Amino acid sequence: MAPGRTGFDQPIYKRLITQKCTNLIKNQVLAMNQTEAIDRAKEHFARLLETQLKRVDQMKAGEDWADYSRLMPIIVGVVGGDGIGPYITKEAVRVLEYVLEKEIKDGRLRLRNITGLTIEERVKAMKALPEETLAALKECHVILKGPLTTPKKGDKWPNLESANVSMRRELDLFANVRPVKVPEKGIDWIFYRENTEGEYVLGSSGINVTDDLAVDFKVITSQGAERIVRLAFEYARKNGIKRVSAVTKANVIKTTDGKFLETARRVAKEYPEIQFDDWFVDIMAAKLVDEKRRKDFKVIVLPNLYGDILTDEAAEFQGGVGTAGSANIGKRYAMFEAIHGSAPRMVEEGRAAFADPASMMRAAVMLLRHIGFVDQASKMEMALDICGLFDKKVILTGRADGATGAQFADYVMETIRDPDLEGRWRSYQK
Repeated sequence: MAPGRTGFDQPIYKRLITQKCTNLIKNQVLAMNQTEAIDRAKEHFARLLETQLKRVDQMKAGEDWADYSRLMPIIVGVVGGDGIGPYITKEAVRVLEYVLEKEIKDGRLRLRNITGLTIEERVKAMKALPEETLAALKECHVILKGPLTTPKKGDKWPNLESANVSMRRELDLFANVRPVKVPEKGIDWIFYRENTEGEYVLGSSGINVTDDLAVDFKVITSQGAERIVRLAFEYARKNGIKRVSAVTKANVIKTTDGKFLETARRVAKEYPEIQFDDWFVDIMAAKLVDEKRRKDFKVIVLPNLYGDILTDEAAEFQGGVGTAGSANIGKRYAMFEAIHGSAPRMVEEGRAAFADPASMMRAAVMLLRHIGFVDQASKMEMALDICGLFDKKVILTGRADGATGAQFADYVMETIRDPDLEGRWRSYQK
């Protein structure tokens, strides 16, 4: 030891003390930063809870269902959408106008184009659903909507909320109804997907608590779960269906999925003539491809995310998501759409004219049934079955080696004109 120095004066001890002080300061700063981050997260969560509790109060207040028989005219808003949307929507509207020629001429129904929802228009307004567009939508009774592009992190668009999610929330379109029917495989399913809750209702409201911790939120309410479950059971009762199946992951997601399942079990007791069972989402995904079991399922009710996934899987049995339509039902408004996306690559490659419009036409069929034009819906549906599932005289491939969407629409209208349309359709039923 050098003369005049204590042990703590040695360089090695000075370095150790300096390092210890530095670590202590770092830990104090880290603790302060974490405390601030937690406080910010608490404030963020509190605002979300206030919003959701207001939504619960609105659901409790309730409103009556729209009575389309009393509306004159029924206004159908048409949203072309993005990508292939305007192409397939145009062909669906052509067929819709054909089957509704008399009703449109008599003034019972009016089609109205709604603008402001292309991705370019939404980005310009920097809103998922611009106010003027929302106001125009609310002036309609039902909406036929082409696919809209949803920006995702990392692409060329600002990361806006999904316009689809925003529209469903603003119009309170709580039930997403998706039928899948393949007679030769014994498949006759109808999915009731909750549309305004789950992971999607706050999908753009998650929070990066710190650089290392990100948190998203899932919401299930008693009122939201009950109205979708009850709608599924009411459909089953009205159509003589004897089985309703609920899908959750309540064994793991115990609070929110647990509430959905608990609600389903409670509502099921009011429909003793209908068999009720419940399945976990992973097992249901497997059973839908099980040839021995899949025929047993009829009405399937499920929360938002699970419904989104399983209905895309189910659509593959029918020919893919390009063939499937979807209904979004609320008490005052209803929206009908294809279940697939905007397929921007098809547009970029110059193939948009070859996009399959069957999904939009199936959506139009659901729209017609919803507003009470059952005969017109049946004709259009039978023609779509004949053209897309049975005769297949016009084949769409999505490329120039197949038909265009316009040619397929012409084929559908030609089939509708067949005076023996129903007999022809029945000849294919097994």
